[in-house]
Parts: sequence; C-alpha cells; structure tokens
Amino acid sequence: MIKVIGVRFRRTGKIYYFDPIGLDIEAGQHVIVETARGVEYGNVVLGVREVEDDKVVQPLKPVIRVATPEDDKVDMENRDKEKKAFDICMEKIKKHGLDMKLIDTEYTFDNNKVLFYFTADGRIDFRELVKDLAAVFKIRIELRQIGVRDETKVLGGISICGRPLCCSTYLSEFAPVSIKMAKEQNLSLNPIKISGVCGRLMCCLKNEEETYEYLNSRLPDVGDFVNTIDGLRGEVNSVNVLRQLVKVIVEIGDEKEIREYKVDELKFKPKKRREKFNVNDEELRALEALERNEGKSKFDD
Repeated sequence: MIKVIGVRFRRTGKIYYFDPIGLDIEAGQHVIVETARGVEYGNVVLGVREVEDDKVVQPLKPVIRVATPEDDKVDMENRDKEKKAFDICMEKIKKHGLDMKLIDTEYTFDNNKVLFYFTADGRIDFRELVKDLAAVFKIRIELRQIGVRDETKVLGGISICGRPLCCSTYLSEFAPVSIKMAKEQNLSLNPIKISGVCGRLMCCLKNEEETYEYLNSRLPDVGDFVNTIDGLRGEVNSVNVLRQLVKVIVEIGDEKEIREYKVDELKFKPKKRREKFNVNDEELRALEALERNEGKSKFDD
C-alpha cells in the first residue's frame, strides 16, 4: 500500500495521484504539483489515503507545496488571461479562414504554455495560425483537436431528462457505450432517442446495464414455453423486467387464458438470450455509425 492524494485539474477531469510527502492535505485544498505539462495548480478531491501499489502509475510525483494565497491569485489571473486569449484566437481563426471551432483555452500555471482546444470535421493546417499566436503571446502555443463528446463536456448543457449533462457534472471519464446496452434495457433503437446532446450514444445507457443484464438473465424470452407452479404449461406472452413478472398463455380445458406469475413460480430451461433488432436499414446504418464513433476522451491526454 502507498499513501497518495487525488488531484483534479479540471472540474470533471481525471483524478491523478500524487505523493503527499507527509503533509496533512485534505480534500478541498489546492496544491502545486509537477506534471508532464509542467508545474500545475490542482484541486484536491481525495485526501491522504492508502491505495494498492498496482493502482498507481510510477514514478509517483510528490506535491511541491500546498497552494498559498499568492498561488491562488496567479490562478485567478490565468483564468482572466484565458478569456482574452480565447478572443484573440477567434480573431486569428477568422483571419485565416480556418474551418474549425474553438472550444476552450488554458494557460499552464507557470505561464510557459497556452493550449487551445478546438473541434473540426477533418485535419486542419494551422501552422500559420500558430505562428500568429506565438507572435502575440510570445510563449509556447499548442492547438489540440478534441472530439464532440469532449466539446459537450466543456460547454455543458441540459440533457433530455431535464438535468445537467452527466459528462459536465460528475463523469471524469467516458465509459464505452454500445447499442447492446439499449437493447438490453428494451429502449427504442431510434438514434434520435438514444443519442445525447453530443450526437453520440447517451452515457447514461451504461448506468443500469449491469442491473438489466442480471434481471434479464433470470427471465424467459417471449415465445418460450414454461411450466407454472400450478401444474400448467404455456407460452410466454410478455415479461416485466423490473418487477420480475411473466405473463403466460395457458390452456384451461378448451380455453386459453393469460395469467401473470412471478419468475420464481416458473420452471424453464435457461438459454442464451436472442438478439432483437427490429430496425430498418437506415436506422441500422445510423446506429452503427454512432457505435463506431464511441471512444475515450482525448481531452486529458
């Protein structure tokens, strides 16, 4: 086991581990640490704790110091600089007629570099833009192309559920999402209904996936034949996944009747669940495109 603290550099960014070097650091404080990008100002989200060695990327870098009031002032000044840098970069992009959308600007704490995050449909030749920006800021310039999911994470917004977007409020990393998750939860496979603001599959499809997989594994498929607790045999008409109820068509004499049973009151042969994908070709192509575009965030690399 090794003692660490968890530091985050963006509101909902990844959590990185650092060595507290014996300091009594608590969550909510700010610290100055050294990263691959240089000296950075970060927010402590996990106080001093012990974690297993294999969960730490070596070498574990030590905390330089707990942030002082002067450090806090520098960080606030950097935030103001970022707003001005954003406006300047927008002017330069228009000047060069580049087909790109500027999303965010970030200064490193030591002011050695300024990063510009943007989205674009393809590759952009921004060499002349970099020269112009370097002439203005006179420090190292880095332009980083990010994906639409990262863009939505930065800009934020309201989802179709009426709540703020998960990615911009608490998700530190994007989890892989697939069409199978929507099918498992018996959701509409219309791309419009299962896509988020970013145009990709909704992240929340992942939230209840394990629960639905377990509950579905306990149920028979519609069309299967089952034996009931009262000695009848019938065909499954429908299932209620969350309540674990099954409606069965049974024959009583010469008549057929639909009865509802708890899954524990039925006997049936467990088998691999059949895939149900009743969508037209156009919807299928759209769904496949959405799934191909699912990927990890490039924002925190």
